[in-house]
Amino acid sequence: MKNLIKITFLMVTVSMFVACKNAPKGEEAKVSDTAGTVSKAEGKNYTVDTNVSKVMWEGFKPTSSHNGTVGLSSGTVIVNGEAVVGGSFTLDMNTITVLDLEGGKKDYLESHLKGLGDDNADDFFNVKKYPTAKYEITKVTKKEGDPTGNALVYGNLTLRDQTKEVGFKANIDMADGMVRVSTDQFKIDRTQWGIQYNSATFFENLKNKAINNEMGLKINLVAK
Repeated sequence: MKNLIKITFLMVTVSMFVACKNAPKGEEAKVSDTAGTVSKAEGKNYTVDTNVSKVMWEGFKPTSSHNGTVGLSSGTVIVNGEAVVGGSFTLDMNTITVLDLEGGKKDYLESHLKGLGDDNADDFFNVKKYPTAKYEITKVTKKEGDPTGNALVYGNLTLRDQTKEVGFKANIDMADGMVRVSTDQFKIDRTQWGIQYNSATFFENLKNKAINNEMGLKINLVAK
């Protein structure tokens, strides 16, 4: 009996170690169950440069991880004086790219994430039904003394037609006629937007096929 308890404890410990080891780095974003209020913002409009702006993503399984990018199709940052007071950007979900794979494996995972097959369309992002995602700023507050971010940005993230307010730390820099918004990696729980594929929260006995609920995101935005 004692040996069984020891073995069970060891298995749980190993499982916890693997789960912690293979999880996205970064702080958890502040996520509300509902959308925030978007107030009309007045100021100078800066147009997001979609050629250089992007969102980087990272996803994890117990034994592996993958990463890539999503491109932007449009966006605006509104500045009043020296403060960002509003704006939004739209993600083109058809541009989901996997960076850590090549050849057939890369093509397969990109297709699966986009949901291009009839039998897996709703596993992840189903780009045929939901071709875009959007983030619309609700408020921005200054943050002092933190090297990882000089502002707290809050906004409504609409993904697969579900909208929740998401807040994260960002560095906002205004110089040379441009606005740059960048973040360290932060985490959101994909299941809060209905993406439940291979989540151990909703499905049993997945073992190494389980996919972490948390995904890492990193934003790099340039507006002129």
